Amino acid sequence: MPPEDEHRVEVHLDRLLEAQGLSLTDLANQVGITLANLSILKNGRARAIRFSTLTALCDALDCKPGDLLSVRAGRRTRR
Repeated sequence: MPPEDEHRVEVHLDRLLEAQGLSLTDLANQVGITLANLSILKNGRARAIRFSTLTALCDALDCKPGDLLSVRAGRRTRR
């Protein structure tokens, strides 16, 4: 398993917020997580996300997990 700081997951929160006309503060209030934790996620510094948080974000942003997250191309390892 690669070190945590080498993950290739990208978060597209900015694009989805803009499409919905929401601020980060609005989203934090709707979802019930702190602005600080939402900012960590938005800036790509999160190490994990709970399924309950992902579900709440998708509900608030009217999106699917694949709209919110993607994996940047890079080296693939085989098991």
